[in-house]
Amino acid sequence: MADKPMKPVLPRPPGYRDPSHPVKSAPRPLPTKKTLVPPSLQPRKRRSRHYCRLCLCCSILLSIIVILLLVISGGLFYIWFDPKLPVFHLQSFKFPTFRVTKKSDGTYLTAKMVARIEVRNPNEKIMYHFGESEVGTTMGDEEVNLGSTSLPKFTQEKGNATSLKTVTSVKSELVEDRIGSAILNQFKNKKLKVKMNVRTRVGISVAGMKTGMLGVEVLCGGVTLKETESGEMPRCVMKILKWIVVR
Repeated sequence: MADKPMKPVLPRPPGYRDPSHPVKSAPRPLPTKKTLVPPSLQPRKRRSRHYCRLCLCCSILLSIIVILLLVISGGLFYIWFDPKLPVFHLQSFKFPTFRVTKKSDGTYLTAKMVARIEVRNPNEKIMYHFGESEVGTTMGDEEVNLGSTSLPKFTQEKGNATSLKTVTSVKSELVEDRIGSAILNQFKNKKLKVKMNVRTRVGISVAGMKTGMLGVEVLCGGVTLKETESGEMPRCVMKILKWIVVR
């Protein structure tokens, strides 16, 4: 048989896909990781920096103005009112009862002291208000306990002086034999010294305005019974805020 003539192979058009070959899917791009930047390293907007600097400058300027106003107000207050602190004096003290008894089991002290503290207000435009006061007393170089008491609150008028009476006592207080003999000898020779510690609170009134109360400690003493009987009135030491000492 004669061979059949072969059909010419037609060229494939562009984009032709052979259906007998499997279609290969294109590879997916790998996910990219986002680089995390700390907040402190992230760029900030220039506006926020500008506002922060402006707020800081305004705060500093306002603080300076307030401080200047306070200084000026304090200076004017001092010039106009000429404020002075109250003055305390240990006016007198005496012992209606003083007995040292030696027994087989020890030495005992029974004593009663009556003292007066003078409070003077040297101001002509300022009044002082004193709260309730706690008074503790000791005597002798050994600071033997002589009891404690309290004083009611009172108002110190302008340019006025007030005498405060305190009464403290101990009964059958056990002391060392040596100390009992020493204070008895000092009492007989009128060389016995006493110390008084007054804790109180003080406020002021100026032009009808009243301030808050401030803690004050007053220390009186260092004078003998003989010296007070001769008319001496030692000035007491005043402590403000536990570290400011006024003599």
